[in-house]
Amino acid sequence: MHELPVTQNIIKIAEEHCRENGGSRVLTVDLVIGEYSGYVGEAIQTYFDVITEGTLCEGAVCNVEKIQPKLRCNKCGRLFAKQLLTFDCPYCDGQGVATDIGKEFYIKSIEIE
Repeated sequence: MHELPVTQNIIKIAEEHCRENGGSRVLTVDLVIGEYSGYVGEAIQTYFDVITEGTLCEGAVCNVEKIQPKLRCNKCGRLFAKQLLTFDCPYCDGQGVATDIGKEFYIKSIEIE
């Protein structure tokens, strides 16, 4: 349920961007959401569709680019996706260490008319 206030802020930012750049309405909002960000992209898209009524974002499309979390091998340094029940590097016998990849949450772009 914490996606509602975040979605409200996304709409507010998109509307401000539209006004500041002389647009008449928002066409598209592109988001980047990491799987470990704490936010569910589908919930944000649902809220976006519902609460944009009567705003400059009404009818706009909210696209979500999902980022899969990655570990970095402590031996070879390569990035890889964690497999179920293991932190083993698929390239060598090293162990994966957590990174910030997969924690992203930001507006990538806003398209206006």
